Amino acid sequence: MNSSFERSENTKVEWLTPPDLVKKLGVFDLDPCSPVNAPFLHALHNFTVEDDGLLKEWFGRVYLNPPYGKGMDLWLQKLKLHGNGIALIFARTETKCFFDNVWNDADGVLFVKGRIRFYHVSGEQGGTPGAPSVFIAYGKENALALKDAGIEGRFLMLKS
Repeated sequence: MNSSFERSENTKVEWLTPPDLVKKLGVFDLDPCSPVNAPFLHALHNFTVEDDGLLKEWFGRVYLNPPYGKGMDLWLQKLKLHGNGIALIFARTETKCFFDNVWNDADGVLFVKGRIRFYHVSGEQGGTPGAPSVFIAYGKENALALKDAGIEGRFLMLKS
């Protein structure tokens, strides 16, 4: 099963996080959703669609900006079970995916003020997306990293 970077004609699933935002969160051991010819890297180790990061064993502190669209919940579930990392997704708090993987399981969330200008795989920065974004922390250390990152927005600790 390769649900990592599927795309239809009208749907783009790869939206790269601006590197300056990820740097504010600290060093990551693994990015399981890195593009094949990444214009920049967010972690020390990177899995691409060729590796099928969803099926690989994850290790260390993970940065996850999953492919948007169908199957995204599988990526969040894997990070939740891994228990050590930060994800970035659209802040669609009413969705089944959010309820199943965030509200009762994450240690903290940071709702980003404004809209993030993501990058294309070409390395060019794109426009703003159609939805706001949220960082999700699994593990108390990651929640504290979100809280102290200096990224403008509203931080909530979900577990004490």
